[in-house]
Amino acid sequence: MSALDSRALTYREVGATAGILPAGYRHVRESIRIGRGEDVFLAASDALMRWDIHRGAGLAVNAESPSAAPGVSVALRWIGFTIPCRVVYVVDEPDRRGFAYGTLTGHPESGEERFCVERGPDGTVTAVITAFSRPGRWFTRIGDPVARVVQARMTHRYLEAFTR
Repeated sequence: MSALDSRALTYREVGATAGILPAGYRHVRESIRIGRGEDVFLAASDALMRWDIHRGAGLAVNAESPSAAPGVSVALRWIGFTIPCRVVYVVDEPDRRGFAYGTLTGHPESGEERFCVERGPDGTVTAVITAFSRPGRWFTRIGDPVARVVQARMTHRYLEAFTR
């Protein structure tokens, strides 16, 4: 068992990014059109499940598995911060693939974030990020306005990574 395995999730509403986002948190719902067709859908969803979107957003990824799967813990690193998370569910449907991870003890925020690639009836492929969070550490509580800006910027970096 790794050190990440022993860490606890820092919120109670596990899986809530699949439905109604819980009250008491900041909510994020952002998306970007990334193309059309089966090839785009498969390439984008495969990259997402291999953590390539996170790497493309500028994060170092230390995951327990090369692919996102339920129960897999991952330590992301960005400008000196360690951001520990655990995959809480995976979406694997014909026209929608992705996963959600929840924050573990030590994460700057508390909450959950879902990353999905969706293909519409017309073949349009969209990357969608859905999240809820609130400050999880003393420095994010004190610097909440800055934490909000950082979260918004990271969301945009993830979405931009889908288009590269």
